[in-house]
Amino acid sequence: MNIAVCFNDKIKGIVSLPASKSISNRILILNALADSPLEIENLSDCDDTKSMLQVLQSDVNYFDIGHAGTAMRFLTAFLSRIVGIWDLTGSERMKQRPIGVLVDALNRLGAHIEYREQVGFPPLRIYGSYLRGGEISIPASVSSQYISALMMIAPYMAEGLRLRLTGKVVSRKYIDMTVALMRFFGAEIETNGDFIKIAPLPYTPVPFRVESDWSAASYFYELLAIAEGGEITLTGLEKESLQGDAGQVYVWEKLGVKSSWQGDKLMLRKKEVEIRFLEFNFVEMPDLVQSFAVACCMNGIPFSFSGVETLRIKETDRITALITELRKLGYELSTEGEGVLKWEGTLALPEKNICIETYHDHRMAMAFAPAALKHPGMVIVDKEVVSKSFADYWKELQKLGLEIEEVK
Repeated sequence: MNIAVCFNDKIKGIVSLPASKSISNRILILNALADSPLEIENLSDCDDTKSMLQVLQSDVNYFDIGHAGTAMRFLTAFLSRIVGIWDLTGSERMKQRPIGVLVDALNRLGAHIEYREQVGFPPLRIYGSYLRGGEISIPASVSSQYISALMMIAPYMAEGLRLRLTGKVVSRKYIDMTVALMRFFGAEIETNGDFIKIAPLPYTPVPFRVESDWSAASYFYELLAIAEGGEITLTGLEKESLQGDAGQVYVWEKLGVKSSWQGDKLMLRKKEVEIRFLEFNFVEMPDLVQSFAVACCMNGIPFSFSGVETLRIKETDRITALITELRKLGYELSTEGEGVLKWEGTLALPEKNICIETYHDHRMAMAFAPAALKHPGMVIVDKEVVSKSFADYWKELQKLGLEIEEVK
């Protein structure tokens, strides 16, 4: 279903954020490996987590996880040490997202995984069995999820795992998150720069409550950054969070949004914009590039964003998607090599009847919705796509004055 969106003048209200998808999906794997009978509190209800649960609770051996990239990576590793023959596939876009780095690493550690169609890509046939483990090197420049997937099953390898990361490490904060959660379940891990050593010591079941999602918070920061004024209260976030996206607070301050804690609530208030140009390396917060790109364009703030290499292999090619859709709004973005996205202030005539394609990507829909403050009546295609990480996104925006009209 497509929707036309616009906002009332006053942006004020309380927002309930979803549970962290990144933490939920890791905890599900750790909990399953620990054979834990304990309940996980505040588990995410997003599509990715539902896909994980479907597989972990299933008694069949064929799994279609749709667009759920995290589930594809984590389950590939998980199923490689569960005795049985498993077929793992996904959407047509998932079949275009590379997984060869992970599969090659697992096969070197004793797994037996075959490609069912194109070499290096899903679908996969996984022959789950004994994993020897040992020492390997793995390129860390493609996706930190490959590394997290290997790490989480490492305590169940006969020799444990000694992992050497090569090349530029992207999204290191997500690796740090995995380390912290594994230690919470009793794993023995040593880290030394780009070397990680994990002992063959099974996990211990522990109770766990998932914190709210800092990635989801970015869309409300973005909304205030674009608005003339307002105040938003966010609930459920942790000040000392495991999530790397918590670092966004300091960047939004430059774009005119002040954060302050009142107990367990985070208050966002509009303030003066501090900068006329934003230069930032998003290697630790790649999921927030869309929010910041749209906010900067709506405020006429040119930018240069580095560390965006991994956006090419997300739910869509997010670099191309941003350039295409922001062009519809009148902004001419460009790239510099593979790792830099830029807007130098170049403008074009916006389209008359703006229709934003989302490319099966939840973050395209959520990042472009706040642009309705400047382009009322713009249409966003496939509003249900947000269910991948934030099923109640439109309801939460309506609390803040969003008006929605269903259109063909």
